[in-house]
Amino acid sequence: MMSEADFSYIIDTFFALFSMVLIIFMVPGFAMLEAGLVRTKNVSSVLTVNTMIYAVASMMFLLVGYTIAFGSWENTSMSIWAAFLFQMAFVGKTVNIMSGGVSERVKIIPLMIFTVFMGGIIYPLVVNVSWGADMLAGTLLDIDMYDLAGSTVIHSTGGWALLAAILIMGPRKGRYQDGKIKVVPASNIPLVVLGAMLLWIGWFGFNGGSVGSISSKENADAVALTIMNTNTAGLAGAIIAAIIMYFRYKLLDITMILNGALGGLVAITAGPDMYDIYTPILIGAIGGALVVFAVPMFDRLKLDDPVGALSVHLVNGIWGTLAVGIFAKDVSFMAQLKGVLLVAVFAFVVSYIVLFIINKITPFRASDEVQVEGLDVNEVGVEAYPEFKRAI
Repeated sequence: MMSEADFSYIIDTFFALFSMVLIIFMVPGFAMLEAGLVRTKNVSSVLTVNTMIYAVASMMFLLVGYTIAFGSWENTSMSIWAAFLFQMAFVGKTVNIMSGGVSERVKIIPLMIFTVFMGGIIYPLVVNVSWGADMLAGTLLDIDMYDLAGSTVIHSTGGWALLAAILIMGPRKGRYQDGKIKVVPASNIPLVVLGAMLLWIGWFGFNGGSVGSISSKENADAVALTIMNTNTAGLAGAIIAAIIMYFRYKLLDITMILNGALGGLVAITAGPDMYDIYTPILIGAIGGALVVFAVPMFDRLKLDDPVGALSVHLVNGIWGTLAVGIFAKDVSFMAQLKGVLLVAVFAFVVSYIVLFIINKITPFRASDEVQVEGLDVNEVGVEAYPEFKRAI
C-alpha cells in the first residue's frame, strides 16, 4: 500500500514536470513573438538564436549552474531530476529577454558566448542569493525579498543584461536619424499573437509551478489562486493598454495590447500567491500602462529595443517586486527595494563587464552592410521567406 509521503512525492514530481513543460512552451513563445516583430530578412536569425539559447543555457545550467544556485541536488519532496528540470526551464528566459531587445543587429556567436556565462554563472548566482543556497545569508547584502517566480530574479536580471547590451551595441542602422525615430513595422502580426499567447500559457507553469507543491488541499488551492491571479493580471494589462492606445491615438495596436498583457504578467510574477483575487487587476493594469509609456521613453533615450523587452521585463520586473511590498501582508517594502537594487547592481555591472570583454574579442554588432542585407543570409544562410524581396 502506498504511503501518504510516497503519494505526495509522486504527485509533486508530476506537477514539477508538467509545469516544466508549460514553461518550455515559452521557448517557441519568445521565438514566434520576436520573429513576428522583426523584418523578414532577420527571421531565421531570430529563430536560430532562440533555439541555441535554450540549448546552451540549459546545458550550462546542467553542468555548473544548478549546483552554483542550490549548492546540491538533494531534494526529499520530489524527484531530484524533476526539481532540476523545473529550474532548468527558467534559465534560458533571462537571455531570451535580452536577445529580443538586440535583434536585427546582434551576431549569433558572441551572443552564445554570453549565454554560456549567463546560464552557467550570472543567473545561478542571482538564484543563489534569492531562492537558493544563499551565500550572503547573515551579511548586510543578504537579499530577503519575496519573489515567488522571478519578477526580479528572472525578468529584471534579463532586463539589466539587455540594457548593458544595448549600451554596448547601439541602435540598428538608420533607427535614429536627424533627431527622428524611424518606425520599423512588424513583419508578421499572426506570429506576434501566437508568440504572446504561448508565453501567456507558459506563465501558468512559470508561476503556478513555483508554489512548489500541489499534493495537499492547501497547496492545491495556492496553485489555483496563483494561476488565477496570474491570468487576471495579464487580462488587466491587455485591457488598460488597449484603452490608453485608443484614447491617445484612436487606434487599437495589437502589438502594444499584447505587450501590455505581458507587462501585467511580469508584474504579477513576484507575488501571485500573496494577493486576493482583485489586487492583481490593479497590479496588472499598472504594468500594462507602464509598458505603453515606457516604450516611447526608451526610444527618446535612443535605446533601440525592437520588441519592447526593457519596457515589459525590466520596468515591470521592478514594479512587480515592489508591488509585493505595497500590497502583500507581512512583506517589507524596504526588503523588496533592497533586493531590487542589489540584483540591479550585480546583474548590470557583471553583464556589462562580460559583454564588454566578449565584444572586444568578437563584436556583437553586425556591420551596417550585413544589417541592410539581413542577418539571415550572413548569419545562418537560410532565409525564412526566400520568395520575398528583402526589405532595406
